[in-house]
Amino acid sequence: MNLNISTRKGRTYLYIEKGYRDENGKVKKKNVKTIGYVDELDEDHEDPIAYYKALAKKMTEEEKNKRRLTLSIDMDEKLADGAIGTKNLGYALLLKIYHELEIDKFLKGKAQKENFQFNTNSIMILLVISRLLSPGSKKKAFEEKSRYFERFDFSLDDIYRSLPHFNKISDELQRFLHESVRMKFGSDTSIIYYDVTNYYFEIKKPDDLRKYGISKEKRKRPIVQLGLAMDRNGIPLHYEIFPGNKLDQETFRSVIGEVRKNYDTGRVVVVADRGIITGDNIYYLVGSKPDQPQNGYIFSFSISGGTDSFKNYVLDDNGYTGKDGKPLGKYPDFKIKDRVIARDINVTMENGRTRKKTVYEKQIVFWSKKHCEKARAERAEIITKAEALITDPTKFTKATSYGAAAYVNNLEYDKETGEILESDKKGKHLFLNQSKIEKEEQFDGYYSIVTSELHLSPSEIVDTYRGLWEIEETFRITKSDLEARPVYVYDEENIRAHFLTCFIALTIIRLIQKRINWNYSPAKIVECLTKLECILEHENIYLFGYRNEISDYLSETFDLDFTKKRLELAAIKNILACAKNR
Repeated sequence: MNLNISTRKGRTYLYIEKGYRDENGKVKKKNVKTIGYVDELDEDHEDPIAYYKALAKKMTEEEKNKRRLTLSIDMDEKLADGAIGTKNLGYALLLKIYHELEIDKFLKGKAQKENFQFNTNSIMILLVISRLLSPGSKKKAFEEKSRYFERFDFSLDDIYRSLPHFNKISDELQRFLHESVRMKFGSDTSIIYYDVTNYYFEIKKPDDLRKYGISKEKRKRPIVQLGLAMDRNGIPLHYEIFPGNKLDQETFRSVIGEVRKNYDTGRVVVVADRGIITGDNIYYLVGSKPDQPQNGYIFSFSISGGTDSFKNYVLDDNGYTGKDGKPLGKYPDFKIKDRVIARDINVTMENGRTRKKTVYEKQIVFWSKKHCEKARAERAEIITKAEALITDPTKFTKATSYGAAAYVNNLEYDKETGEILESDKKGKHLFLNQSKIEKEEQFDGYYSIVTSELHLSPSEIVDTYRGLWEIEETFRITKSDLEARPVYVYDEENIRAHFLTCFIALTIIRLIQKRINWNYSPAKIVECLTKLECILEHENIYLFGYRNEISDYLSETFDLDFTKKRLELAAIKNILACAKNR
């Protein structure tokens, strides 16, 4: 309680007020004790304001004392039938971001046009918070719904019935999310990061979507490809799902085209790795039509796949400088150089024929001692395996010799079994390809980037490209923290809906990171929110047992109090109401 000091008709007026939250979670105040005008108060108080401030403090303490309970503990008391153990309150933060983005408003609007009876917003909330706090199948999410203080009034069948609807509205929801992020959190789309990864399925036979392709994890399972675009801050913008046999570079124009068309980005500079760089993709950005803005690119560029002239440029020590243009030391840990050059690219025209087009781009080449040592350490492990293969090839097959086989000459396999054929019978012997090793070693630690942004300095280009790790971390999050793989649904529309829930969950956790200035990783945040659990101690009183610096930081930043050891059910509902209040 606080003493309110106001001025009325030129006179000082006092009353004691108390703060509270209404049924919508809004903070309000009410008068609990009227005092009156200072000049009319009893002259017994030398300093009326000080006296009544002390009185307000005393009234606060007395109210707290009234809330103190004495619990009688029966050590032989049995658990109530159907007791569920702990309940989670950390999801209140996820609800807060979910409602700030107005996803509930969007889903309720879309549901009005459908004839189903289940609550799609309620289902989406469960799927999103479960994806972050207890990832697994849709069945697992449903079975654990009592962990939360929400009224999830739907069946498991309702969840499965909702998935085709979520798939139908996926593209529109992604665009709505971006606009909400832009308005509530801010979004910088001048730089767009793009990358592709894949997710495997525990099935043996491929279908129209799940195909055998180049798995990032070397798994021999059908996969789907996911192309993801993110803004300059690493906030997800748009994703698309492609068949597993779709090449990475073939996904680029579909995803970036959707972003350019429907996300009101203006001119963009797309950052991607060398798996995306093709003449068609470059020309798609910079060879735009006269009535469209010319976009830009910052792509990593394969040195080993470059021309002999380019390789000679890389290895030529002339032109290299240290960091920030400083002269090279005797043993530099880093060096960099750049040049602007006209380069011919092959572009597929509308008639299907290929034509050469010339682009003027800046090429940046840099070398890092740390990356050099890393590359050589990794190759040393592979060479050790290659030497073991040469010594006893019977211990290996085509699958198990992966990587090492590239450094072994005269290696042949049985086409049916994959076993290594005995080379001595053919008058050949296995030996290490030393010349290949020496050629590769020349380029250890070197990296190359090409860009249309001729005005940017080499350091600016390198720093911008390094932001691509955000999208790589994002994929790690979806595969580990969110357990987006393996996928437990089977119909194509359900698979696509599954990734929509992952996308929303990922967007929420990245926005939490942004709000806290990236001070904690997604894994740390999720771990903290998961551990903010409580157990029913006595009637409507819940006991909490977890608090750390992260939960305190989240409490302060998002105005959600996670510091109390005990909370009444009414107080918990009040916290959740505040989280849902926009």
